[in-house]
Amino acid sequence: MKIVTHSPSPQPLPSWLRYTCQAVWLINIVVLPLVALLAVFLAGPARAETAQSPLVTMDEVKSGTLLLKSSEAGRYIEAPRVATDVDIIVSGPTARARITQIFTNPSNGWVEAVYAYPLPEESAVHALKMVIGKRVIIGDIKEKKEAKAIYETAKAAGQKASLVEQERPNLFTNSVANIGPHEQVVVQIDYQEPVRLSGDEFSLRVPLVVAPRYNPAPITQTADLAADGSGWGTTADPVPDRDKITSPALDPRINAPVNPVTIKVRLQAGFALGEVKSPHHSIRTETVDAQTQIIALTGENHADRDFELTWKPQNSKAPAVGLFRETIGKNDYALAYVTPPVVEQKQEERPREIVFVIDNSGSMGGTSMDQAKASLDYALSRLKPADRFNVIRFDDTMTALFQDTVTANRDNVSTAREFVGDLEASGGTEMLAPLEAALNDKRPNDQAFVRQIVFLTDGAIGNEQQLLDTIAAKLGRSRVFMVGIGSAPNNYLMNRAAELGRGTFTSIGSTDQVDERMRNLFAKLESPVITNLVATFSAGNADVTPAILPDLYRGEPLVIAAKLGSLSGTLTIKGMIGKQPWEVTLPVAKAAEGEGLSKLWARRKISDAEVESTLGKISREEADKRILKLALENSLVSRLTSLVAVDKTVTRSQDKPLTRADVPINLPAGWDFDKVFGEQTTRKAGLESDSNIQLAKLVQGNKPVTKQAPADELPLPQTATDAELRIIAGLMMLLASAGLFFFTRKTTGKAS
Repeated sequence: MKIVTHSPSPQPLPSWLRYTCQAVWLINIVVLPLVALLAVFLAGPARAETAQSPLVTMDEVKSGTLLLKSSEAGRYIEAPRVATDVDIIVSGPTARARITQIFTNPSNGWVEAVYAYPLPEESAVHALKMVIGKRVIIGDIKEKKEAKAIYETAKAAGQKASLVEQERPNLFTNSVANIGPHEQVVVQIDYQEPVRLSGDEFSLRVPLVVAPRYNPAPITQTADLAADGSGWGTTADPVPDRDKITSPALDPRINAPVNPVTIKVRLQAGFALGEVKSPHHSIRTETVDAQTQIIALTGENHADRDFELTWKPQNSKAPAVGLFRETIGKNDYALAYVTPPVVEQKQEERPREIVFVIDNSGSMGGTSMDQAKASLDYALSRLKPADRFNVIRFDDTMTALFQDTVTANRDNVSTAREFVGDLEASGGTEMLAPLEAALNDKRPNDQAFVRQIVFLTDGAIGNEQQLLDTIAAKLGRSRVFMVGIGSAPNNYLMNRAAELGRGTFTSIGSTDQVDERMRNLFAKLESPVITNLVATFSAGNADVTPAILPDLYRGEPLVIAAKLGSLSGTLTIKGMIGKQPWEVTLPVAKAAEGEGLSKLWARRKISDAEVESTLGKISREEADKRILKLALENSLVSRLTSLVAVDKTVTRSQDKPLTRADVPINLPAGWDFDKVFGEQTTRKAGLESDSNIQLAKLVQGNKPVTKQAPADELPLPQTATDAELRIIAGLMMLLASAGLFFFTRKTTGKAS
């Protein structure tokens, strides 16, 4: 039997399936490549434009980048970076410092970096250099408006420029224009300042961070309505420059510290040195000789707390008198440090009426609140049964513990200590109302008590002038003693308030300092005041500052600066120590050589003008006239003058945009971010994210404007997208459709 086999005839595909396969093939082979080419062509200019712009999306940045929000939704600018080097030479009573700031632009575009930074409130800022590669541009002192105009013109023309402006005596801004992509610009600032002396301890303080400040909202004042129902109103802003003193502040839980700092001090004390220490930083010291040491920071440090250096003489007793001189051109200058002797006598016989004011606002959160409570608890323990006292606490509200001052008996003191122990930090810093309440003297003519106000705060506010005006207007018989709390207190406010309040300023930067510094404060509170001080130069024609000599407390020196007619004759200082007369005479010709005295004299004369204006002794116009003349003649930055440096070379062409970016600052060490800016919705898991890409948070007014989405909402860059999978899938579809197409062609061909 013969078996015949054969294959069945192929059956043609349904027409609908054949047409579908052909359509898929056509789309993959022809249409999709054309669309892709068209997309690449259209995206080319956009990519080129992005490469020239400093703005980026979250997907375009790399790990470790700090971003600031721009005006374009979804696009950001990489924050400029700054590193700071501080070099100081101490020569006897003065310190000469050079601050070097290195600005880096990490972005792909051109930026203007604006950096707010602190300096000592008594610093005489007088020199500016801008270094670009091998070029060094020297800055000039100009009237503030003129300096600003010069800077803006250079900025618009594409020239590199630097502008140093004073916003407060201890707060400056440095604007650097036209920093190119990935470029560095170095700016150097020189200043002089006097060394501080209290008892037998000399000290130097370098503020390193501008603490975020609480700025009270503008106040709208309305007039009475007229008969026709119309009226008018005016708005008074207690912080008219709030935008200039507000910088992006970083959350330390999310952001690594920025602004690395190095500090070196050459300490030439002028006497054999004893103990030299820095209470807040780790240092190493190198002894050059008995009177000279070189001190430097060790380890990695960032701008998040003030640097303080203290030193004492080897014999544990500071020189009681120091007289120094300097000749600049045709003018002679003198600086005198005179510490009256401690005369053994009875303590102040009258009991004290003390009002304690403690700040428990959000900026005091963390270790600052612990320091303040420990300090006030110590003060309460020092009260005597004959004293009277009250305690006022404040944030954006205030509470007086008692309706009036009460006797310091055991029960009242116990109640006060319990009240203080329960305080927690939160809310804003409305300081004016509690200050007015403390100054409200219900018995202004009562001479049976010595009335004193002890004010504990970090001073993190922007409306300083409001408080100073209030003290000047309402002081009466009270004396104001300021206690600065925390790692970065507002020393300008503290010192000026104590000066106007005829008291003293004490700084407490850690809990370890509470006992010692509060003990020293109470030694001053309980000791007779040195009054009726008068300083006279026999040669005449001496311009002496301060114009109004202050009262002195135990261990405090009288510091006098003068512009002299000649380096001859004597300086005589007279006063009363308690009820005993005191006098000292110093021969001017035997004064030791000093440096920078002319700058310190001019800086103190500028402060005199500000104080006399606040006290109402001269008009604001007269004060401005004096300040401008002094600053221009002595080349100093002031409220009315600035330093400006401009490079002649044009580096940015007009077709390249320039973007402003404020350099972010660290939160001061020990501060609690949530207490300052309000409770955050950030999840704990979000805080532990491995990504370092974050946005800074900016504080404006008394509320924060969030520049950072919560971690659970933050669009992090996609480091592993599914683009590769989509490409593979597309290729597989392309191959599949091609195979299907050829298969159908073959079968249909055979069928026919």
